[in-house]
Amino acid sequence: MIIAVDGPAGSGKGTVTKRIEKELGFLNLDTGATYRCVALQVLRENVSLKDEEEIIKIANDIDIKINNTGDKDIILLNGEDVSKEIRTKEVTSIVSQVSSIIPVREKMVEVQRKLANGKNVIVEGRDIGTVVFPNADIKIYLDASEEIRAKRRYEENKQNGIDTTYEEVLENVKMRDYNDMHKKVGALKKADDAIVVDSTNLTIDQVVEKIKDIIKEHK
Repeated sequence: MIIAVDGPAGSGKGTVTKRIEKELGFLNLDTGATYRCVALQVLRENVSLKDEEEIIKIANDIDIKINNTGDKDIILLNGEDVSKEIRTKEVTSIVSQVSSIIPVREKMVEVQRKLANGKNVIVEGRDIGTVVFPNADIKIYLDASEEIRAKRRYEENKQNGIDTTYEEVLENVKMRDYNDMHKKVGALKKADDAIVVDSTNLTIDQVVEKIKDIIKEHK
């Protein structure tokens, strides 16, 4: 079974998919990790971000696997565990540029479909139900008001010792929404057949239970 979860930043997609993975034994397919593997290899081979042909070649040549048999998902790049390496500042700073190259995106969608083949998978993102898995068994669009999403991010920042005002975070959420919805590739969209779950007035526990009910009904 494939469950696609799309929605704006701060709607709780990441937390919810991790919980479903643990509680129902689904593979939480991290699509972003595939782009991070390409970015890491670009850095390792010292390839210029202007050299799109070479970056496309890297995307086509590398082997990406996800081992989810233990407590944590292990991301393997050409057989090597790169779960930590793909989260570095250096990778983060170039992954957006790498993922906006259309042939790279097309190749990674192919990789993501292969990784999901024959498994129970829950995937979150912006274009999962519309582009990556348009035939997903269940499509969920997880939403929440801008104010609530900004409040969640602000609280998160406070816990992590990041000094920002609520107003700054709200402005950032609005800007991110606009950018995500107007991207040339991988724009945030609600699939026509997606079930909307509004988490504005719900706790994470309530959202998880709601999605588990949707899965049970489908089964």
